[in-house]
Parts: sequence; structure tokens; C-alpha cells
Amino acid sequence: MIDPETVTRLDAQAQQILRANDKGGYTVPTKGLYPFQWNWDSALTALGIACFDADRAWQEIEKLLSAQWDNGMVPHIVFWQHEEGYFPGPGEWRSERTPPTSGITQPPVAATVVRQLASFLPGDHGARVTPMLHALDRWHQWFANARDPDGIGVVAIMHPWESGRDNLPDWDAPLAHVDTSSVGAFMRRDIQLVNAAERPVNDDYNHYMALVQFGRTCQWDVKTIAEKCPFWVAEPGMNAILRRAERDMIALAMQFNLPSIAARATRRLARLDHGFNQLWSNIAQGYTTLDLRNKKLEHRLSSGSWLSLYGGPENDIRAKSHYFNLIEWRQKIRFALPSFDPGDPAFDDIRYWRGPVWAMINWMVATGLAEHGRPDLASLLADDTAALIEQSAFREYFSPVTGKGGGGKDFSWTAAMWLYWASPSARQKTETQ
Repeated sequence: MIDPETVTRLDAQAQQILRANDKGGYTVPTKGLYPFQWNWDSALTALGIACFDADRAWQEIEKLLSAQWDNGMVPHIVFWQHEEGYFPGPGEWRSERTPPTSGITQPPVAATVVRQLASFLPGDHGARVTPMLHALDRWHQWFANARDPDGIGVVAIMHPWESGRDNLPDWDAPLAHVDTSSVGAFMRRDIQLVNAAERPVNDDYNHYMALVQFGRTCQWDVKTIAEKCPFWVAEPGMNAILRRAERDMIALAMQFNLPSIAARATRRLARLDHGFNQLWSNIAQGYTTLDLRNKKLEHRLSSGSWLSLYGGPENDIRAKSHYFNLIEWRQKIRFALPSFDPGDPAFDDIRYWRGPVWAMINWMVATGLAEHGRPDLASLLADDTAALIEQSAFREYFSPVTGKGGGGKDFSWTAAMWLYWASPSARQKTETQ
């Protein structure tokens, strides 16, 4: 149990971090390491900002959506200002947009965040939410058209960075098919700012940059990417988050009297709900990654498996497998939820996405657990998240073994998740509502 004085101190520190990372209309994930607006970072950060500045929270989403491409995609990075030395910057992406952006997307949490904001912030939000819903509808339709052109019911990612869970061991096998011979030399900024033991290795970056080169060579043409990109993978995290977003889109569209958007989202959701079954592994007893290009299903679990509970209703048999696996994992480490199986040889407790705990994943999984009638497991994740922040402050991620923080410091979405969900103050407020 965290003492009240510490809670008050951490509440104030979280607010201070979000204000310090505010660049005027958008929030950077952290200074130095990530100096621009990142897609799902920004949307999730809005939940924390809303705890002390409602108008500014809405601005965060509006700013993100203002960089939407003509084809509907909302990019994963928006380069609102010049920042010397960041890699890969606008020159590597060559998106030919103003403002410059990356050429890929990220998990579409924005619709879910908009619904959350509309549900607990006071006032009539129609004037703000309606234009957002039109933009979000176009983005979700882009996923259906560009990333599931054959209508199989799962959307693909063309780069590990699109998953938001960038460096999972899940990507090792699909990336092995990516030719890196033309990548050439480059200078990474991340390992100048963060311990290299906490970041992807150079060979991973060679593969990442080969995929960036592929995209810019075809000028980010979605048809070429779908047909020829050497990395074309369906994974449970992205698909579960999109399913959740479509459910929230339907609810919002009905609330704000937009029946055509509700109808389109309903059709897209039906396809996604049906297709999601393709990601179930009987061997792992959970949802895993499917390499669509090479027709190979992974049989190792990552934290993305539990996001199925967040994505939508799960049948009892599969839900019980999730609960059993979560409890089994928790017995192997001190803090849940690791990003990868702690019993697997590829597990690394502090290297980026190959084992660490992430506060926003814990919030999503806890939300799904609570909605499936397991508030005990949801509280476990909230308690572990709070304990990690109490021990190691607002780091990008945390070791599930030691509790040590890794990656960037003073991280926006960690601060946001504390204010919105993990802090005893936030939980007490939720209980009394």
C-alpha cells in the first residue's frame, strides 16, 4: 500500500511531467529520445491530461488527427518541428507531406480515448467529437482497405513499429525474410541517450531500416505494400485494439447521431471479430502472431494475447486460458504484465519490448479483465503498475523481475496512466463515481 504522502507527491510529479512535455497542442513522449508527436502515445497521454485540463486533452487528439493523410491513414510520427539528429527523421521517411510524417501508422487507440473523454469530462462534446469521428472513420476504413485488402478479417502490419510493440521476439522470424544488403551505414540516436542493453540491437535496426527503404521506394503506395512488402504480419495487439476502437466508434456514432459511421464501423467490426480467430494458437492457448507472407503462426505468447479481452467479448473457455496463463506468468516474476513469456529463452527483462512491463498495456489488459468479471486480476495489474512507479518513477517501461525502470525518463504515457488509472487517487475517484 502506498502511503498518502507518496501518492500526493507522485500525482504532482505526473502532472509536472505532462506539462513539461507539452509542446503546445501536442505532447512528446519524453524529451530527447522521442522529440515529436507519436500517435498512440499522444492519444493515451490525453487521458492523463484530462485529469487536470479538459480542453488541452481534446487539443491533443485534434492535433494528431490534423496530420491525417488524404487516404485516411494517421501516421505514427508527426514531425511538427525540426530536431537535428533524430533517426530516422523526415529525410529517411520521405512522406512528402506537410507537416512531415512517417509513412506508417500505429495502433488506433484514439477512438477509445475519445469515448473515454466524452464519458467523464463535463459538457456537451458534440462540436468537438463529430469532426473527430469523421476522421477516425476514415482511418479505420483505411485499415480495412489498405491492411486487409483481401477481406480475411485481420489487419496486417508492414513494419514492427506499426504494432507499437516494436521489438518483440515475435518479429524475429518474419524479419529474417527481409533483405538488409542495401541498408548502408546510419547513426542511431537512441543508444546515445539510453543504455544500449535496453534498446534493440543493430541487426534489428538494419531490418527496420530496410522496411523504411521499401516503403519510401514505392512512395508508401498501399497496393504495392500489400502485395510485395516482405514483412506482412497480423498480430493480436493491433487487431484487438482496432476491434475495441470499432466498438467505441459505434457507441460514439450512435451517441452523436452519425448513423452512417455506425453502420460502416459495424460492418468492419463483424469482419474483424470473425477473423480474429485465425490468431488463436491451440499450442500456446492464446492469441499469437500470424506471418501472413509465409503462412506461419507463432506459438509463443506476448502481452498482446491478453489484449483480446480488451478487444471484445471472449468465450469462457479461451478467457479461462488467459486467466490461467496470466497467473502462471505472475508466479515467475515480481510484477505483471511482462511483454513476453518470462519462461521463454528469448525473454529479456529490460530490453525494449522483449520482456519489460508497460503501464499502458497493463491498463488495457486490466480494462478487459474487469469487463470479463475478473476485477481481482485487474486490481493485480493496477497494484503492480503503482508499485513499479513508486519504486522507479515514471520510466518508459520496467523490469518485471527487479522493478528497475528502463528506456526514457519522465515518460508521458506512464505519467498519464498513473493519473488516469493506477494512482490510488484515480482508483478511489473511480470507485466513488
